[in-house]
Amino acid sequence: MTREEKTCCGVIEEARMQAREKNERRTRPQPWIVRKMTIGITLGLIAYSSYVYIGRFAVSMIIRDREALGGQPMGIAFLIIFCLLLLMLLWTYTMVVITPPGYAKDLVEKSERPGVSDPPARPSWNSNDLQGTAYELTSPTVDLSRLASREPVRARSTLDSRIQRDQPSPTSGNDDSLVSPATSTVAKPDRYSQGTNHIPEEPHVLNALTPIVAQVPSTSAVPPSESCSTANEGLPPRMLSRRPPSTPVLLSEYRYCSKDELIKPFRAHHCRACGTCVLKYDHHCPWIGHCVGAYNHRFFVIFLIWAVLFTCWTFSTLLGLNVRPYSRMLVHDIDPQHIVVIALTGFFGIFAVLMLISQIMLIRLNQTTVESIGFRLMREREAGTLAYMYSWYDFGARRRTLKKWDQEWGQIGTEGNLWWLGSSDANWEAVMGKNMWWWFLPIGHRLDDGLSYPTNPRFDSQGRWRRRKEWPSDLR
Repeated sequence: MTREEKTCCGVIEEARMQAREKNERRTRPQPWIVRKMTIGITLGLIAYSSYVYIGRFAVSMIIRDREALGGQPMGIAFLIIFCLLLLMLLWTYTMVVITPPGYAKDLVEKSERPGVSDPPARPSWNSNDLQGTAYELTSPTVDLSRLASREPVRARSTLDSRIQRDQPSPTSGNDDSLVSPATSTVAKPDRYSQGTNHIPEEPHVLNALTPIVAQVPSTSAVPPSESCSTANEGLPPRMLSRRPPSTPVLLSEYRYCSKDELIKPFRAHHCRACGTCVLKYDHHCPWIGHCVGAYNHRFFVIFLIWAVLFTCWTFSTLLGLNVRPYSRMLVHDIDPQHIVVIALTGFFGIFAVLMLISQIMLIRLNQTTVESIGFRLMREREAGTLAYMYSWYDFGARRRTLKKWDQEWGQIGTEGNLWWLGSSDANWEAVMGKNMWWWFLPIGHRLDDGLSYPTNPRFDSQGRWRRRKEWPSDLR
């Protein structure tokens, strides 16, 4: 090896070590003061907007100031409406801040990793930068020594090589029943050059186009699925069909958190910012200082509703009166603080509207933000498959193929959702309640215990999505 090659290898290895150290620092929970600092910033922005709107906008109309933008009756009406919206905003924000999302460590005792006598060492890399981890995407044991000898996967390889690589290896036995191309982690050989088989620490965003072989150790008794023996019979190659995840995600082996050393309840995930497992983890929200989870999800949605109303009212009234025809003649008299509040409420209003729409859609699908990533990856995988199967202009063939897959399996986001309750209304009421007052007021008891959730009967007892012909007869 030449000196130049040695130098190049040294630079690459040093960069790799720095990346690993950076990832290690990322896994540490954020300091308490950092997580709570944004609460003070949020309250400061609300206080400043209230001062400008009340003191420099509404009151000036009430006292009939020379530079007022409206009459006294208008000022009184605007002040009353603004104060009501402000009161509701502060009430809902307080409730979502003081209500914890629910933590698994408070309800679940610590235990050893089930089915593994000697837990593998923690890997020195992270697969993503999201504030949480989906247990659906976690495999308890992975034989990486076999993967290390395989050719690295290329993102745009030919279809023939993909299909050939997608077939199970001669030594994999029936392991294909435990893996899914839509939920598989790409393990790079150079990360495991020491020969130690590490388990990817709860991978979150996965390459949906490349499979790996998962091996359950002999000490882990994983019962076969009811449909495992026939699941792969008569199916076309994986890259030419819909192959949903076949990992038994309801088994405790696939829900163990090595950081908290406990078996996570269903739909619980480990938040890296908070450093603990959160019940029914949706996402980590820096504006409330902690996560949105099982216990405060409803309060968070109600807060978004009133935040949208507050920002929209403040933005529209300030902007509307400042751009009236007679106001254009007094451009030099426009209060610059009005412009600042218009910009702030416009920005946060757009953010709140988008967040509220997203939350409403996910609740009606009974998905959390984290869980929706898996469905998005599966759709992206199928889009890539169809792009290989058909020309770009053959839209009709693509629609017919998707319709065929839906007839065989069901729709991905609903019938293919393990937590789908059968209708959008049932999903909504499970989170927000049946009483309409609870949809707008942060009152009442919590509806979610964070531990037990009914499963979709279209899945087997281990959490595998079955084909339509294997569903209960009343659901076909």
